[in-house]
Amino acid sequence: MNLPKVIDLLNDVLRHEWTGVAQYSQAGFVVQGIWREVYASKFFKSAEESFGHAKLIGDKIVALGGVPVAERNPVKQSIDVQQLLEYGLEFESKAVELYTKVLEACADDRPLVIFLEGILLEEQEGVDDLTKIIREYRAIQTTSRVAQAS
Repeated sequence: MNLPKVIDLLNDVLRHEWTGVAQYSQAGFVVQGIWREVYASKFFKSAEESFGHAKLIGDKIVALGGVPVAERNPVKQSIDVQQLLEYGLEFESKAVELYTKVLEACADDRPLVIFLEGILLEEQEGVDDLTKIIREYRAIQTTSRVAQAS
């Protein structure tokens, strides 16, 4: 295993998780109207999950002899609920991609693989969950538009 490369990849993951903390928190703050009750708590829960992942990854980086990053990537913002959900799906999909890259780089370190696979599973569940929500949200919006046009 190329340890410096793995630490660099883990720092990419950590930077992404820090972004999730900010992006999901911001989404929870700004969501308004009828959808606030539905989505604000979901966004805040996702921010907490990102923070939990950041703690795990940061601790692992230190355990491997590295220094965790404190920076994050740019936060995507909107006040449109559908756009916020789409940003969430993009975020979760990117997380799956990043964790998969680290897993490829550390394939010969079984304990690290098991550790990362647990987090990857949660990220994939996020992709699946948001995909289903967005599908249903779009269906509701389409039904609403058809009813208004009648």
